Amino acid sequence: MTKANVYTWTELPREDVRKGVTRTAFRGDNALMVMNWLEPGMEVKPHSHPFEQLAYILSGRVRFTIGDDVVEVGAGQVVRIPPDVLHCGEPVGEEVAVNLDVFAPVRDDYRHLTAYQEGDFDPAD
Repeated sequence: MTKANVYTWTELPREDVRKGVTRTAFRGDNALMVMNWLEPGMEVKPHSHPFEQLAYILSGRVRFTIGDDVVEVGAGQVVRIPPDVLHCGEPVGEEVAVNLDVFAPVRDDYRHLTAYQEGDFDPAD
């Protein structure tokens, strides 16, 4: 039987992605949330992936380049990044930006970020 546990983002194990970027994640059976902390001066790396990505900014401001579009997104705002579109984000100003990305389905390449949840799922999950 699936177990219901409550977690706190700031207490979850974080991964250092590169200078100025850390993240952690939480998943369900079919969706994944990734919390990112983006520090001013971080290394920006444009990339693409086959997943639709929904980005919600909790604090700070982030300038996203999504294909040919450049948009600035602040706290309380959301933006959609379509699958297979080259994109990147970087914080604007001197504040650490915190953003929550939602991916569906669960990204296998990010599954390691949720290893702490192993006991939350039936063994078949």
